[in-house]
Amino acid sequence: MVKKKRLRLIAEMARKIRAYRELKSRPRESQKFALDYETMRRPLTGKMLPVLTWQDVRRESRLFSLLAGMRMFGVGRLFTRKSWLEDHPEPSYWEITKVKVDYTAQNMDHGKAWGILTYRGKKESEVKEVDKVMYHDWRQVPKYMEQQLKDFKPLPEPPVQYVPFPPLLRAMMLAEHKKAFGRVLAEEPALPLMRDTLLNKDYFNKQEQERQRQRTEGTAV
Repeated sequence: MVKKKRLRLIAEMARKIRAYRELKSRPRESQKFALDYETMRRPLTGKMLPVLTWQDVRRESRLFSLLAGMRMFGVGRLFTRKSWLEDHPEPSYWEITKVKVDYTAQNMDHGKAWGILTYRGKKESEVKEVDKVMYHDWRQVPKYMEQQLKDFKPLPEPPVQYVPFPPLLRAMMLAEHKKAFGRVLAEEPALPLMRDTLLNKDYFNKQEQERQRQRTEGTAV
């Protein structure tokens, strides 16, 4: 007969109290990502920001710095990032659908936001939490440009023309190339999916003539 496990009510209550105190003692977003703009250090951890980011930190804004001064905290508006504008010609932006503000922050410029991401012209179907809200490169999309970005249609992806060789055949090709030339192959070998030669009627006519000639002449003994 299996002995029934004894329920320790006091120990279980003490465990819940410790977990609750640990949860309450965790630093808030406003404390975790607070920044001293003179020393460029975070007061909570004492870590200094990279020197290359100092110029952008002083000029650009965080996402909640923009949301805090807007009606309904920017729900329904579009926001993009400086790095996206510089790296991709296709539009990339977040459409904000929900905002949870940290009201303990001095200027209410911290919290969490959710939205629909459109990255390089491809819109995702599900709502998810906006990441990197503490970065200092967020920008608000002007109202007159929102419809232009939403109407953008990405170009279709080109068809796959090359596929990698099977592992064993790839290893054999690399070994033969190194043995023949004494160096490793610079480019990764790939198998083309389409012929480079155009197969027209003349090609098939020549093949048929060659087969007929072989049948009439016979096979050499």
